[in-house]
Amino acid sequence: MTSDREQFLAGERPTDVHIYLDEGSVSDLAALEAHGERVDDGIVLVMDGEKARGVFQKATGIDPMAFAKEAMGTDGEIDHDCAGGSCPDGADHTPKFIFAFAEEQNEEVGGLYAEGEVIHAYAACECGTRYSDKWVA
Repeated sequence: MTSDREQFLAGERPTDVHIYLDEGSVSDLAALEAHGERVDDGIVLVMDGEKARGVFQKATGIDPMAFAKEAMGTDGEIDHDCAGGSCPDGADHTPKFIFAFAEEQNEEVGGLYAEGEVIHAYAACECGTRYSDKWVA
């Protein structure tokens, strides 16, 4: 059986959002475990887009669309499991949180979008840098 997270990472859940929260960035990680998947350094939540945007804003205090717009201005490397990355300002920095969504294949647009479903991911580093990455699922 494939988990919601595995389906998302494969580009099969384009209406859902993937949220990674580092264990140090939330006050009560245990409260979120019933709603998500525990990973090495935090928790991952995969849920309907509207609900996820509200959860992200409540957990981080940041509007997710404003966050994505700001992060888009800086290219970085986000792990393809959407639970880690490399800050462009420091190799040893780790993301506090990651907000990601999948976009369905669109051959008319071309580029990556013609190759398959594209994962868009936006990260906030512990140092304050916000950055983004995208790839074909």
